Amino acid sequence: MTGTFERTRRIVKTDEFSSVFRLKPVYKTAHLVLYARPNSLPFARLGVVAAKRLAPRAVTRNAVKRAVREAFRQSELLTTMGLDCVVRLSASLGKKSESARTAEMQAVLHSEVMALFAIPTRLNKVLQMTDPTSRITETDSGGAG
Repeated sequence: MTGTFERTRRIVKTDEFSSVFRLKPVYKTAHLVLYARPNSLPFARLGVVAAKRLAPRAVTRNAVKRAVREAFRQSELLTTMGLDCVVRLSASLGKKSESARTAEMQAVLHSEVMALFAIPTRLNKVLQMTDPTSRITETDSGGAG
């Protein structure tokens, strides 16, 4: 691990995740899906979703999250873009009995995560979308607050 992942760079609230999930996926790999939307901040933020039904072992879910966060942290492209990115595990990485720390699984994760964040043209298209505040209305906030 090369450093910390600051809380300001994370998407943590349910409504923030929901606002990104409402949009179409930007990119898909065999196991991961990237969603993105512009934000009003001078930097990108990341959220990671690894469902228990797709990765029953906590070790596997944590390995997915670690790999995604590390690639995001190392991506210079994303540190200069005002984007909210959510990466979701979309397919099972292996059987419950398999270790999440195998070299094969780590290699698959690494290659897919690098593919997600190596798509500057698609992410630039997301930035060219309408102003992020114009997509959110009072009815979209869900009344929770």
